[in-house]
Amino acid sequence: MRHILFAFLGALSVFLTTPALADGHKKLVTIVTSPNAQTQLMAMVLTMQAVKQGASAHILLCGEAGDMALKDAPKTVTAPQKPKNMSPQKLMKMIMTKTKTAVEVCAIYLPNKGVDASALIDGVTAANPKKMGSRLIEENVRILSF
Repeated sequence: MRHILFAFLGALSVFLTTPALADGHKKLVTIVTSPNAQTQLMAMVLTMQAVKQGASAHILLCGEAGDMALKDAPKTVTAPQKPKNMSPQKLMKMIMTKTKTAVEVCAIYLPNKGVDASALIDGVTAANPKKMGSRLIEENVRILSF
């Protein structure tokens, strides 16, 4: 738990002191690789809060976090968590529908999972590495990695 708290506080302190958010160019890329459901949910919570405060966001899911994008997702990403009984996948879906935030899985996720794009929930696609690389180095982009 202490591990998660330090990760959250570190991400929050960096996020709040970023020039990208101070100058009106509010762009955010959230990269989630953690298999931990609480960390995944916190990544979605912070992304949603940033979008509510005017940021445009893009979410990239890699490794076990890619399971959040599966139609037949494991219970680890669909089980409700306290205090709002929200799961990482449910909040991710809410972000996608309410804010039009794009969600992608890493380009190597599907082939290594042994599935194709039909396994993904509607609206999630596989990332194009060239486009994602460009997005990451755009001026005034804040990158949150969990």
